[in-house]
Amino acid sequence: MKCVGVIDTTFSRVDMGRHAIEVLERELPGYKIVRHTVPGIKDLPAAVKRVLDMGCEGAISLGWVGKKEVDKYSYLASSIGLIAVGILTGKVVIDVTVHEEEAEDEQELKRIAIHRARAHASNLAALLRGGLQALTPKAGMGVRQGYPDAGPII
Repeated sequence: MKCVGVIDTTFSRVDMGRHAIEVLERELPGYKIVRHTVPGIKDLPAAVKRVLDMGCEGAISLGWVGKKEVDKYSYLASSIGLIAVGILTGKVVIDVTVHEEEAEDEQELKRIAIHRARAHASNLAALLRGGLQALTPKAGMGVRQGYPDAGPII
């Protein structure tokens, strides 16, 4: 059975994993979804590697970054680790991150997190279903996750 990984953290203030799973269940019927929750953002790369080693074709990593400078360093370390996992495994790894400073209002931050998780889960599903060119029709279209699309420059 084909599988896809959903990796999230307890540090997140929104259950982005649940929202990603809702999309993946709809868009990848027949796939087993392996959810792995870790404490914080620096734990994400190893967790993604674990689910890929279990046979998953791809994974979505859902991280949350606090407002402090140390949080930004943790994000940088995590991002580099996720890039390395993608390179080393040759599998699709989607890095979804929400930064607490993106919005002052908590409800807006929640909206951003949910939209971003759902949109990137859809991107992952498209890449697993349609291959490397699945997102090519959207190239240069200013598509955003978490915010309204910017659109292309004409």
